[in-house]
Amino acid sequence: MSVDRSEESGPSRSVEVERKFDVDAGTPVPDWTAVPGVASVTEGEPRHLDALYLDTDDLALARAGVALRRRTGGPDEGWHLKGPLVDGGRTELQWPLGDGDTLPAAVATEVAEYTPSPLYPLARIVNDRTAYQLLDADGGVLAEFVDDAVRTIDLRTGENRAWHEWEVELGPAAPAERAAREAFFAAVTEVAFAAGARTATSASKLARALGH
Repeated sequence: MSVDRSEESGPSRSVEVERKFDVDAGTPVPDWTAVPGVASVTEGEPRHLDALYLDTDDLALARAGVALRRRTGGPDEGWHLKGPLVDGGRTELQWPLGDGDTLPAAVATEVAEYTPSPLYPLARIVNDRTAYQLLDADGGVLAEFVDDAVRTIDLRTGENRAWHEWEVELGPAAPAERAAREAFFAAVTEVAFAAGARTATSASKLARALGH
């Protein structure tokens, strides 16, 4: 893939801490106010997300626990580089989309820390998402819940896959201490299972798109 050498702004940085669940399509979303601390839930916001994932021929990024994508749609569209899972969370760097599908130089610099090899299209993931915010009594965002209808293609093999899943990702008002976070996720899991969800069969959408 070619690299855009034009001037780039620095990336935004966030830490993604989430739980995933498999669920049948059409399953009604849970009443998240059953989770202690959740006072209200926003109306669902529809989002159409279209992501192209890149890696080397020998999947050097995947082997390092890293994912690189260019995604359109949603409030955080752009280039995303997700780091390895550490202490239950993944650091994600984000850059603007730029022109076309050309890899920005700033992104290429970050990727070079993991591999010097050329990058090629690995998978495409299209996701019709409905997003909800779980709010505390003060209106702070404890977590974001997303209801995802996912369609993928493994660009190496042409294999198509489709499934439905839920994700709950901690927000800025989430508990700061590990024990409190685990208690929050335990309550989330109880409510999700009661609504018909199951333990996720794959660690990520990309892994599942590739048959893992």
